[in-house]
Amino acid sequence: MGLGIAAAIALLLMPWWIKLLKVEGIGQQVRADGPKRHLVKQGTPTMGGVVILVAISLTCLLMGKLTTELVLVLLATLATGVLGLIDDLTSVTHGRSLGLTPHAKMIGLTIICVTFTVLAVNWCGVAPEIRFPGGLTIDLGVLSTTICGLSFPWLYIVFCWLMIAGLSNAVNLTDGLDGLAGGTSMIAMLAMAAMAFLHGDVNLSIFCTACAGACLGFLWFNCYPASIFMGDTGSMALGGAISAMAIFSRSVLLLAIMGGCFVASSVSCILQVGSYKLRKKRIFKMAPLHHHFELLGYTETRIVSVYMIITVLLCLVCLLAYL
Repeated sequence: MGLGIAAAIALLLMPWWIKLLKVEGIGQQVRADGPKRHLVKQGTPTMGGVVILVAISLTCLLMGKLTTELVLVLLATLATGVLGLIDDLTSVTHGRSLGLTPHAKMIGLTIICVTFTVLAVNWCGVAPEIRFPGGLTIDLGVLSTTICGLSFPWLYIVFCWLMIAGLSNAVNLTDGLDGLAGGTSMIAMLAMAAMAFLHGDVNLSIFCTACAGACLGFLWFNCYPASIFMGDTGSMALGGAISAMAIFSRSVLLLAIMGGCFVASSVSCILQVGSYKLRKKRIFKMAPLHHHFELLGYTETRIVSVYMIITVLLCLVCLLAYL
């Protein structure tokens, strides 16, 4: 029901939102150095993530009980979404493909991450540790200090910061082809819903299905050729949502496997930049990795389909490991 309600809300609101964006002239700014076939996407309405956030929020309010865990994960999603919205508005206002500076974006993500982690540990009882299959755990709460009655496990905060900031940017980088970020995020959130249910938290499971349903409704308008893009508003919010759920479901180690396509986008950019700075040579024709495949001659629809199939397989492996 959560998936269906969120999808219905997105399907109902998206046409109105697309029309409003067209009237206001708010459209995507395409990279000048990107694949030439993307130039036709210049001016396509963006910030579809706003409707995704509305669909998620309304579904959680309608179906879920506002427990501390649900409120906290929803606020983390909204906060990263608002940061992405500011990035989108900056890009549209200045008429360029880049919005906020990397430093400004990282400062915002750091504030969100530290706040979320501290509240999750102190209000929701999340143990500051990493759990491995077989029962092995690593305690990251050994270097903790108490400030204003709140425990600050610094090692765990750094670990969560790397995960949340890294995944938010990774999903953002993956949002380069029609339906790519939305489709892979939908699959990942369905797997997260199963993990939350197995962990015994129905409310967080509803949140995950709401995210998946919002992505499903969005994909109706975002599949090739896209009528609207989610923008940083949607991609950063989904990255924040997946990261927050990994913390609550105690599945942070599985996240690197489940989000393998997101990791590939991020790692390909790191390798490309590093190789060019050190050797003045590029490893890929273009980064992120999906653009490399484009320049090899693969169509958008084929790349998106393969990415979604790979994500399904990786999520199934993670579910088996979680069991």
